[in-house]
This record gives sequence, structure tokens and C-alpha cells, in this order.
Amino acid sequence: MPNGQHGQQQPPAGGQWYPPEWPDRIRALMEGSLVPVEPRRAATVMLLRDTPAGPAVHMLRRKASMAFAGGAYAYPGGGVDPRDEDHLVGWAGPGRDAWADRLATDPRTAQAIVCGAVRETFEEAGVLLAGETPDTVVGDTTGDDWEADREALVARHLSFAEFLDRRGLLLRSDLLGAWARWITPEFEPRRYDTWFFVAALPEGQRTRNASTEADRTVWIRPADAAAGYDKGELLMMPPTISTLRSLEPYGSAAGALAAATAQDLTPVLATASLENGELVLSWPGHDEFTKHVRLGGTP
Repeated sequence: MPNGQHGQQQPPAGGQWYPPEWPDRIRALMEGSLVPVEPRRAATVMLLRDTPAGPAVHMLRRKASMAFAGGAYAYPGGGVDPRDEDHLVGWAGPGRDAWADRLATDPRTAQAIVCGAVRETFEEAGVLLAGETPDTVVGDTTGDDWEADREALVARHLSFAEFLDRRGLLLRSDLLGAWARWITPEFEPRRYDTWFFVAALPEGQRTRNASTEADRTVWIRPADAAAGYDKGELLMMPPTISTLRSLEPYGSAAGALAAATAQDLTPVLATASLENGELVLSWPGHDEFTKHVRLGGTP
């Protein structure tokens, strides 16, 4: 899931991802010597399946060698492909105008964001939220022919619209629910405007680690993942642990999907200030992530 920048450092308590270069970049931003880059649109999906102990979410661990969020747990996701704005995509479920209202954008951009969520889930987890008709979903997607198409999508040799047309499929937008929106802080060199979605694993499909950026994937209950974060055992970025905690009240994947319509999509953007000789980093509405950084020191 895109939402951070280079490097990693685990704080003394909890598993919050905290790059060591943040203080210097925050100072530069406050001094005016750092010009924020424009965030790139992105989408990520919290894929759920029911278990006897309650719903579990599919997560991947980014390779420690990755420049972005190395070692952190995240969901399948990535950047939006601009081509998905321009091509007519086979579509089922709420229309582009409805999605534009929900995502607070225009219909073309909304189409691209929803396409990005479905495409990235297929690229990184092998799960495809699409079907031949508006009320069906494809089954097993692990064959060689599916893998060839998936690799072509990853390489951007094939657009998502072309992929759906080739397969005679409709994107099932009704299988997605918009859940949250986070924007990478202005002091980071890699910035993303990321929409988080929730979806249930379709019957007959199964996940796999199809991402070249991950060294591990797990199905884990949100409460267990949050407990691992609290103990400092699982490294995560603020959007990841925040959305995990927000999933805890729901007793089924269907229940979480039904609750998506009521979720607040107000963008969350971290802010930095100088207070009493300290840099204070905070995410509005999410006090648990506030960091006080001593000038010349660490949080």
C-alpha cells in the first residue's frame, strides 16, 4: 500500500513505521526549502474472508530491501493507471457517477480509482473482482493463461480495459466498498493520495503472493494484527493500523462491506509544527500517531 517514503525505523513502543530522515525533511518543509511534490492517485484493498473466529484480512509484508516501507505490513495496492480514465471499461454495479459522488471526484477519475483497486488486487493477490455477467464472479484464476495476463498488466503491456475485453468480463464495482482516504505527508518525496476499499474474497478464488515487492502474505484477524502492532512485532504505517482497528467491530466480511457506505472519506493528511523546541507530527483525528521529535534527536 503506497503511503510513505524511504528508509525505516521502528519506534520504542508499537510498530509504527517511522523513517529516520523525517525530522530533517520536516524542518526543510517548515523553512521553505522543500517544495511538496504532487501526490499520485492510488488504491488499496482490504480483502476479507470469514473464518470461525471472525473475518480475517489479507496482508502482505514488503521486502526489507524495498526503498518504500521496507518490512512493513500492508494491503494489496498501488498507483492508478491513467489509461483507465480514458477507455470504456466493462462495468457492473454502481455507475461511474455514483462512484464519483462517493469518492468526491469526477466520473473519469472515479473509474480509474475503482479500476486501480480491482487491478492491483489481481496483480498482487491473484484475486479478480470481475465476472461474465453482472451477478457472477470468475472462479479459479491460477492457470498459466491467467498468469500471462496478470504479468502483462503488471508490466503495463496490457491495460485493464483491454484485459477485461479480452476475457469478456465486467468489473464488479458492487463487490467493493470505499472505506478511507489518506494522503502522504507533504514532507515525503513519494506522495500518494490513496483510497482504501474493502471487499470479500469471492467464492472459488484464493490468494497467493503474486507481488514481487512482498516476501510474505498472511490471513489475519484485524484484532490480532493490531495486537501485533501494539507489541512492536508487526511494522505498519498509520493508515494500515488505523484501518485495521476500524475493521475490528465487524463479525463478517459481508457486515464490513455493508458498513462501507457510512465510512468517512475525508482525506487524512499529516501535519508538522514546531512547539517548544520540538517538531510535532500529527494526523488529524488520529492522536495515537502523534510524534514529538526533539530537534537533532529522535521521537
